[in-house]
Amino acid sequence: MVEAKAIVQNKTGLHARPATIVVTESKKFKSNIFFKKGDKEVNIKSLLGLLSLAVKQGDEIVIKADGEDEREAVEVIKNLVENMNE
Repeated sequence: MVEAKAIVQNKTGLHARPATIVVTESKKFKSNIFFKKGDKEVNIKSLLGLLSLAVKQGDEIVIKADGEDEREAVEVIKNLVENMNE
């Protein structure tokens, strides 16, 4: 398992449209990928799960991945979250 912290930069957080982009990107990987915010952890391949975190700009999330492409998955998703300007 690999994990990294990221700060959400998107001014509207991860509402429906940016969350859909994250979900779509996560589905390109074989690994299970999770976001953790506070004490809640969700699989980001689920749009409803991701939206349930109510991630806002400036929130710190932990990105976790477990599987054969876990390192690449964490790197790509972290870069996406930190650089998204939707």
